[in-house]
Amino acid sequence: MYRTLFAGDLFADLDRLQRQLLRYAGPATNIRGFGRSGFPALNVGATPTSVEIYAFAPGLDPASIDVSIERGVLTLSGERGSNLPTGDAKAATHIHERISGPYRRVVSLSDDIDPESASATYRDGVLHISIKRRAAATPRRIDIH
Repeated sequence: MYRTLFAGDLFADLDRLQRQLLRYAGPATNIRGFGRSGFPALNVGATPTSVEIYAFAPGLDPASIDVSIERGVLTLSGERGSNLPTGDAKAATHIHERISGPYRRVVSLSDDIDPESASATYRDGVLHISIKRRAAATPRRIDIH
């Protein structure tokens, strides 16, 4: 029924249009992060003693990723190269779905984190950033005598 109402695949056309708009407009970052289609994709969680951030960035050289914390804001930035064929006049790109170019992700952190305790590791395409909370902010049980 839908094939008769819409010529071609409407959802594939809308997806392609969205990717083209993002490519030409560039990433629009804000203090809360990019959204669902940002690069690198992020998972942010918290434990009673730390904040854990996972950035999924396969194929990147860890040395090319800039990680900084300033005034309670974590910033991940860098540039992802393109692996498209170049230099040959007969080379053509038919599908380009991998995001390339500069990227920047910004995450607001809680006031109780200790930026000096931040550590980062990169393994199997996943950047893991762990930031400990200040001891005074850690919940603790007080015994009554």
